[in-house]
Amino acid sequence: MPAHHPLEVVEDIARTNAWPFERQVEDEISFLIAGSCANYQVSFTWMSVIEVLHLSCAFDLKPPGARRSAVQELITSINEQLWLGHFDIWVKDGVVLFRNAIPLAGGLAVAPAQCQVILGSAVDSCERYYPAFQYVAWAGKSAGDAMNSVMMQTVGEA
Repeated sequence: MPAHHPLEVVEDIARTNAWPFERQVEDEISFLIAGSCANYQVSFTWMSVIEVLHLSCAFDLKPPGARRSAVQELITSINEQLWLGHFDIWVKDGVVLFRNAIPLAGGLAVAPAQCQVILGSAVDSCERYYPAFQYVAWAGKSAGDAMNSVMMQTVGEA
């Protein structure tokens, strides 16, 4: 294990941003980030066996069973656009979440900037694609229609 527990770095980030956090076990920390679209439940987990700091970022979206395959299709389309991390849906309970990880093999220490980059990427991705998930899960739109709606880029000012 690194000289300092990797989650100490994440704790410092949470404190700096005044995000109340829970660390009920040594290898996991969780906190809530308020976004413009939703609140994001963020968890960092130190996986010592494989020497990886894992991030998950979930939001309140449990699509109805009939819409899960459409949401999975949307996840595939979104993941093709991402450079860092990926979206997943937990099959058992249908929770949609964003995941990423930092490998720290050989006792490497994690830098605060690394944690901030994957955290920022997670929240940015969730903010950008949350409306698409809503369109598919609740408005019955296709994955293609939802992607078209979030991929439009506004240019200039009105």
